[in-house]
Amino acid sequence: MILPGATLGVLGGGQLGQMFSLAALRLGYGVLVLDPDPHCPAAAVASRHLCADYDDPAALAEMERSCAAVTTEFENVSAAALELLARYLPVRPAPNAVAMVQDRILEKGFLRDLDLATAPFAAIHAEGDLHAAWRSVGGPAILKRARFGYDGKGQAGVGDGDALASAWVAMGRAPAILEARIALRQELSVILARGEDGMMAFYPVAENIHRNGILDLSIVPARCSEAIQQEARRMAARIATALDYVGTMAVEYFVDEGGRLLVNEIAPRPHNSGHFTIDACVQSQFDQQVRALCGLPLGDTRLLSPVVMMNLLGDLWAEGEPDWSALFRHPQIKLHLYGKAEARPGRKMGHVHALAADSAQAMAVLEALRTDWGWPKG
Repeated sequence: MILPGATLGVLGGGQLGQMFSLAALRLGYGVLVLDPDPHCPAAAVASRHLCADYDDPAALAEMERSCAAVTTEFENVSAAALELLARYLPVRPAPNAVAMVQDRILEKGFLRDLDLATAPFAAIHAEGDLHAAWRSVGGPAILKRARFGYDGKGQAGVGDGDALASAWVAMGRAPAILEARIALRQELSVILARGEDGMMAFYPVAENIHRNGILDLSIVPARCSEAIQQEARRMAARIATALDYVGTMAVEYFVDEGGRLLVNEIAPRPHNSGHFTIDACVQSQFDQQVRALCGLPLGDTRLLSPVVMMNLLGDLWAEGEPDWSALFRHPQIKLHLYGKAEARPGRKMGHVHALAADSAQAMAVLEALRTDWGWPKG
């Protein structure tokens, strides 16, 4: 076990790194954040901030000297940097798990090998793959870059073979997957933690609503059958076990119109749809990240209150600072701002939680806030 008083390292200083840092500091650990942005959210709360690139040799050497263990807040860090650190100290999740999820082609192949259902897909490595991919998947479909896509970025809807070819060229002819567009009933996610001893703890399943490819709302408990929730947990457990995963992980799902559960993506880290755990559960997903990293027993994932999480995007700042007084008129709402200096459309600036006797009441509170702000309704 790594006990309080030690220093933990995290690659990435965004809001997830900030929330990890707060959880670790609360438990008595020091936190060293590596991030090239001098104004990253985690820099304001961490014990130390190394402002350097993720593969900077001097910065990595300092992490090796100073930290008892290292984790990451997002998957698009250098796998080589994680592998280098793993030679000298625990890195959780393991570099191979992060590297696999960095590449959608590898990720989809991994899920297929586990015999877990996904949307139909085909890999595109070169121009010669386009025709076969379209013939295999058909339309309507979505072209997704294999690497470095998130929040709807690096994706394009395509309706025929010509549109596919044009979209692939527009993406710089990078490796990609073509994925069938599913007629959706719902989108769900499961947050789990897995310790080094293989023990797992699951949070309640979240129901997610997206707007323009970005998560808008997470509703907990999810409005779906217990059978679907059990299947989602079972599939997530298979993924975590196959990866020999240690840490907090999210698995996102589609539920098609026939009620079939399909794995969409794996996130080897805490996830936006798990933020509800901060205010509505005994232990948050970030508490679990610290516990798993340090080899501590996992915490209680019990839901204390129904909750709805709503993201606050930079669009809300289009006409200046939002009217926070309108928010504070709703006593069931808890505000989390990340301290980002620049508000841009689509950028996650913070989130709120509405806690109530049931999710319908929590939704009503957020809809009232949207009305107060002139913000689009969910």
